[in-house]
Amino acid sequence: MKKIGFLSFGHWANHPAYKTRTASDTLLQSIELAVAAESIGLDGAYFRVHHFASQLASPFPLLSAIGAKTSKIEIGTGVIDMRYENPLYMVEDAGAADLIAGGRLQLGVSRGSPEQVIDGWRYFGYEPAAGETDADMGRRKALEFLDKLKGVGFAQPNPRPMFPNPPGLLRLEPYAAGLRERIWWGAATNATAIWAAENGMYLQSSTLKMDESGKPFHVQQAEQIRLYKNAWKEAGHQRAPRVSVSRSIFPLLNDQDRIYFGQDSKSADKIGYLESDQRAIFGRSYAGEPDQLIKELAQDEAIQEADTLLLTIPNTLGVEYNIHILSGMLQHVAPGLGWR
Repeated sequence: MKKIGFLSFGHWANHPAYKTRTASDTLLQSIELAVAAESIGLDGAYFRVHHFASQLASPFPLLSAIGAKTSKIEIGTGVIDMRYENPLYMVEDAGAADLIAGGRLQLGVSRGSPEQVIDGWRYFGYEPAAGETDADMGRRKALEFLDKLKGVGFAQPNPRPMFPNPPGLLRLEPYAAGLRERIWWGAATNATAIWAAENGMYLQSSTLKMDESGKPFHVQQAEQIRLYKNAWKEAGHQRAPRVSVSRSIFPLLNDQDRIYFGQDSKSADKIGYLESDQRAIFGRSYAGEPDQLIKELAQDEAIQEADTLLLTIPNTLGVEYNIHILSGMLQHVAPGLGWR
C-alpha cells in the first residue's frame, strides 16, 4: 500500500481558460477539492507556499478550514519557506490548525526555493545572522520551530500576570501533541536529506533535485531516499521514517485528457540552473493510457522507495476536472501497481 495525495500550487489569474480567476476562487476551491478528495479515498491534501505571487501563501487559515471540513485526510504543505517565518508564531498557528484538524497536519518545511523577488524574506523583516547564508537562516529557524513544538516550557512567567500561570516556565499555546513528529523537510540535495533524518524530520523530495551525479532523475532521487533512510536508522529514532515524492501523472481516459496532456506522453527529464551556477535536474511528467503508465511508473525507482506519492495537479482547471484526474489514478493506475 502507498499513500496517495495531491499537491496544489494554488495558481490564479484572470484568464478565460482558468476556473480560478481570483485568490478567493483558489482558496474556496482548495477547500472543496480537499473535501472531494477525501470522499474518493485520497490520503492527502498538500499545498505549495509562495510569497509575492498569485499563488497560495499563508497556509494556516486554509489548512484550518480544510481540517474543519474533513475528518480523515492528511493535510499538509510542500513546503513552507522558513526564511520568511517567525518560528514561535508559527508554532502557535500550526498548533491551532492541528487541533482543529484532530492531529492530521503533515507540515512540509524547508529553506525555500528561488522566489519572485530578490531576498523576499528581507521585506518580512528577517536578516541572516553574522556569518550565515539565507539557507543557514532557514535551517536555523526550522530547528527552533522543531524545538518549540516539543511543548517544553522556556519563557519566564510574569510574577503579576493578568491570569494565573501554571508552575514553572511557560510554553507556547495551544500545544498540539504529536505535531513535532509530523514535520517534513523538503530536500533538494543528498546532504540536506541526511540532515533531515538526523533531526527527526520526514523527507519530502519533489520533482526537482540538484544534479549530483548526472544519472536520471528518479535514480538520483532513489539514492537520496536510501541515504535518508540509512541516516534515520543510524540516528536511532524510535518511529519509522516517511518519505514522499511528487510527480505529475495524467491518465489519458478521454479526449479532453488527450487535448490537455497528450503532448506530455514522451516527456523526459530536464536540466536547468538555479541561483546562478547550481545545476538542477527536473523530473519528467507522466501521461498516457493506464496500462502504459503502470509499466512506466513501475520503473521509477524513487516512487518505489517512497511510502507517499503526491500528485501535482493543475488547480486552474477546477475541482471537477482535478477529481477526474485523481479518480483516474486511484481506479485505473494504482491497483495495477499494488498501491490499492
